[in-house]
Amino acid sequence: MKRLATVALAATMLAGSAVPSFAKTHKEDYSVSCTTLWKAVKDALRNSGKYGILGIDNEEMTASFVIGGSLGGKRINSVVLNGKGDTCELQVQTAFSGLAHNDEGDFKKRVDDSLAKLQAAPATAPTASPARTEDTTKDTGGKSDPKKD
Repeated sequence: MKRLATVALAATMLAGSAVPSFAKTHKEDYSVSCTTLWKAVKDALRNSGKYGILGIDNEEMTASFVIGGSLGGKRINSVVLNGKGDTCELQVQTAFSGLAHNDEGDFKKRVDDSLAKLQAAPATAPTASPARTEDTTKDTGGKSDPKKD
């Protein structure tokens, strides 16, 4: 019985040493405007298939989102952009960072990928092709209008 208590105590202490950190704010500076970075943030949130969006505020450039699944549990994270002259600071507040999860690093990589994709896209919008007009004249084979004959 004493041996079982010792094993339980050791397991509890080991589990306690692997406790994840909660609610950290990570900051990263980008050498683009916040308007440009905000497009990449929204693209990463909407199109990666990894996030459930709780809210997006385009005016404040903030978003809250959920990541995770059944094994790791769902975690709520948020992002805010702060302009700093010609650069933009990306702040990600993660609810969880542990041994198995790197929410901030994964999100930042997806934002970086979206930013690269947006910057590689042509800067000009595609030009509209001229409108097609239908020929309303009737081909009579060089003959005059049969109704008039």
